[in-house]
Amino acid sequence: MTSFDERALALRPSLGRALTQSAAPIAAGIALAALLQFVVGPAVGPFYGKVMTDAGIAVVLAVSLNLVNGYTGQFSIGHAGFMAVGGYTAGAITFYGHHLLWGSVAQQGGFLGATTAVYVTALIAGGCTAALCGLVVGLPSLRLRGDYLAIVTLGFGEILRVLLQRSGDVISDPAAIRDADLPTLATSLGGALGFTGIPFITNLFWVWLVVAVVLLVSYRLKRSDQGRALLSIREDEVAAEAMGIPTTRFKVQAFVYAAFFAGIAGGLFAHEVGTTLNPRELGFQKSFEIVIMVVLGGMGSVSGTTFAAIALTVLPEALREFSEYRMITYALLLIVVMLWRPQGLMGVREVWELPLFRRWFGGQR
Repeated sequence: MTSFDERALALRPSLGRALTQSAAPIAAGIALAALLQFVVGPAVGPFYGKVMTDAGIAVVLAVSLNLVNGYTGQFSIGHAGFMAVGGYTAGAITFYGHHLLWGSVAQQGGFLGATTAVYVTALIAGGCTAALCGLVVGLPSLRLRGDYLAIVTLGFGEILRVLLQRSGDVISDPAAIRDADLPTLATSLGGALGFTGIPFITNLFWVWLVVAVVLLVSYRLKRSDQGRALLSIREDEVAAEAMGIPTTRFKVQAFVYAAFFAGIAGGLFAHEVGTTLNPRELGFQKSFEIVIMVVLGGMGSVSGTTFAAIALTVLPEALREFSEYRMITYALLLIVVMLWRPQGLMGVREVWELPLFRRWFGGQR
């Protein structure tokens, strides 16, 4: 009779199949991003292209927050703070990096030129910095529960907003930038007037490529053993601890994952056309908007949160013709949806788990 380890090893997919399962979604995400950038974007024009870009950034923010509020059942309302950390970090790297390397913020090279290398590095650095902040905030605060965690995350966002408002003016002179040390550059972020001059690099390709990665990671995490542990914490934290699950460690890990992707979303936002990083725009109101997307889509549902983020981004633009009553109509629609579906559009399920979807694609009757 074979041992448990041997049986588990026999059930494990082969290396080739595992690589195919991992590479196929990534390839599909790259293809979708390229299609939006080179085909759909030019066809719909710059205005609708920006709406699609904003929708993609909203998806990254909402799905990342869903890792905390949806999977573990915690209540964080400081997600915009991690977005601000990533945005300012990435913006400072590209702005001052361009001045140090080339003497201006003019883009160097084409679609995959030198500017793109700096941009991708800045996005990753922004995500890592936000993840580090998430670790610092999460270690002490995630031992708390309920409203206490919400107060701590709210306090983090407000402290960060005040610190950014008190930062120094942006240094635009290349000679002064070369003479300045790293702490000086790190604290010269525009203050209350905002960080201006960041090169506009973000486009549909990069946004929706990040969307594909976030969706893939969230879905795989939900289906993994770690994801089941996170969901058990949401359902009953005391029972999860009794079963031997280290609840604090899992909550901190989810918090760090969420902060990392929020930082990348902040970097995408910082380099979007027409954007000026301003601390007032990344405060409590922004965090509350992201929470609404998660709650409306369904706590714990990746697809539901995605649909809600897209809908809540597109809806205000669709109601622009009714400018006088736009926000009233927007608020009424939110109230109706929450009264009709208090558990959110999808609840805890995914769209492919609905009976209609299974009947169409699974052959069930």
